[in-house]
Amino acid sequence: MDEFAFDTLAVRAGTQRSNFNENSEGLFLTSSFVHESAEMAAKRFANQVPGNVYSRFTNPTVTMFQDRLAALEGAEACVATASGMAAVSSCVMGLLKSGDHVVCSRSVFGSVITLFEKYLSKFGILCTFVEASDVSAWSAAVTSATKMLFVETPSNPLSELADIAALKAIAVKAGAWLVVDNCFCTPAVQRPLDFGADIVIHSATKFIDGQGRVIGGAVVGRKAEMEEVHGFLRTSGPSMSPFNAWVLLKGMETLSVRMEAQTQRAWELARWLEAQPAVERVYYTGLDSHPQRALAQAQQSASGKFLPGAVVSFVARGGKAGAWRIVDGCKVISITANLGDTKSTITHPASTTHGRISQAARDSAGIVDGLLRVSVGLENVEDLKRDLARGMGA
Repeated sequence: MDEFAFDTLAVRAGTQRSNFNENSEGLFLTSSFVHESAEMAAKRFANQVPGNVYSRFTNPTVTMFQDRLAALEGAEACVATASGMAAVSSCVMGLLKSGDHVVCSRSVFGSVITLFEKYLSKFGILCTFVEASDVSAWSAAVTSATKMLFVETPSNPLSELADIAALKAIAVKAGAWLVVDNCFCTPAVQRPLDFGADIVIHSATKFIDGQGRVIGGAVVGRKAEMEEVHGFLRTSGPSMSPFNAWVLLKGMETLSVRMEAQTQRAWELARWLEAQPAVERVYYTGLDSHPQRALAQAQQSASGKFLPGAVVSFVARGGKAGAWRIVDGCKVISITANLGDTKSTITHPASTTHGRISQAARDSAGIVDGLLRVSVGLENVEDLKRDLARGMGA
């Protein structure tokens, strides 16, 4: 379906119909599948003929999700996983081995830091953390053992950007994969493969679902790499459930219109926050004050228009006490660590999403005590302003 536009692909790509000819995608809630004969069962288990075997690694609903997301990212293949973190771990464990080295941005989701520092290091996969925007630091961190560059851009929660094309040049020279976490943007806003990324990671829990209903993740890229990732998933089992895949398929149908509508609200809220005396600084790539705005315009325009995204972070005056006062004043915005929902959410990263990493790691990543992250939903933006103003004493 390469000839179709994004919005058409988001609704139609990957659809398979059963003999009942349903219009909405079928939900196949079954653990296993029946084979016509012993010979056919053996061939399917050996991957000699296509067909579904067991829902841990083959299911029609999950396949439809994979094919649709691959189409939206412009990729050859996709592997669906149980969560965004399952996508990260499956990608790394499927492609790397003991002795391999990863260069990773400091500005990533806190659990990614923990995964590399605490757990993958036990298996001999070592990691060096660098500033996402410092291309020279990435280049300097590469060693002869480097096999992967891992970056989240825009970053969570400070919207720091990495130049994907520049990192690709470093990856090529090192003979390494460039892996980009596209959680904040989704392919409706940014397509990392277009700028040279080899692999894209998603927490489908966020904007791809869009309504905070289910957990899911995905690894997207070339068939050769995805076969290795799928092999790890088939063996170890961090699989997406068919029900979750069905919900996420429904989410993708409205992805484009949601991302545009939520972005417009976030943009207005970010401009308003910049004018508030109780706010020290606002992090949002759509603002003229963002130091990487030009790069954001180049990378975050997959739809043909600049969409800075729907996540706004800001530093409240008064440190933790000032930040918590704003959070506790919210009556509309949900106090929760999730993002990408049609319901706006607010999070204090230093005590939640990044609370398990060391103070030194938080300091290095810029996670100060006054920082708040708002994922802007579809409510009236004036109501959101009033909600935040309450805790500011305005």
